[in-house]
Amino acid sequence: MITPTDASKPSSARIYDYMLGGEEWFGADEAAAKILMADDTWVRDACRANRGFLLRAAREVATLGVTQFLEIGCGLPTRPNVHETVRSVQPAARVAYVDNDPTVVTHNQANVDEPGAVVTIEADLNQPHDILNNPEIRGLLDFTRPIALILVGVWHFLPGPDTRKIMDVLCDALAPGSYVVLTHACSDAMTEAKKAAGQAVYRQTSNPAHPRTTAEISLLIDGLELLSPGLVPVAKWNSIDNDPYPQDAPAVIGAVGMISQY
Repeated sequence: MITPTDASKPSSARIYDYMLGGEEWFGADEAAAKILMADDTWVRDACRANRGFLLRAAREVATLGVTQFLEIGCGLPTRPNVHETVRSVQPAARVAYVDNDPTVVTHNQANVDEPGAVVTIEADLNQPHDILNNPEIRGLLDFTRPIALILVGVWHFLPGPDTRKIMDVLCDALAPGSYVVLTHACSDAMTEAKKAAGQAVYRQTSNPAHPRTTAEISLLIDGLELLSPGLVPVAKWNSIDNDPYPQDAPAVIGAVGMISQY
């Protein structure tokens, strides 16, 4: 069994960090990333465009008045982080990070956690009740008030038909006026060769990838009031001048939606 802390095996979190220009990766992660980029840079571009969307979306939700953020599948710290981004709009914002990789959790706890403001816990999206009932999460976030639930680049690591059930559990716990920020690898924009190549690499990690179609991804956000421009390729979602991650990436789509009566 491949464990998340096994440096001899690639990690999805460390591959992502490599693609973003980070430093918390090992040789196995670099080798996997180079395999992914052997033909072209579409996976690197997807990772970077995904990060750009995350920062733009987090800032947008903060601008709408949300001061509480719950990011599941946060990955390794990569500046600017979500808490830094939203605090530029809401200085008193509180952020809870969640990841199932103990290496990620250790790095976050050492480098970004702040008492009463930022916390990181180890938990798995497959077990949403464990996240929602975690005492550190409950101690930081007030679930009677709006929360921004960030699920960026994580759903395609969950196989099987239960993703909508997991989404329902999470959204049912959130107050009206909360937001969901979501991205997903989209198979509609991938050739069969690219899809197979990506899946082959991620099968070496503890998080095999499962791209879905636009129709399947739409089911995850059905019932949310989507902000303009809706569910689109992440690079097309409210792009800005001088974006630090300007890459185009049709193979990743995303949306931001508000919870009213989910």
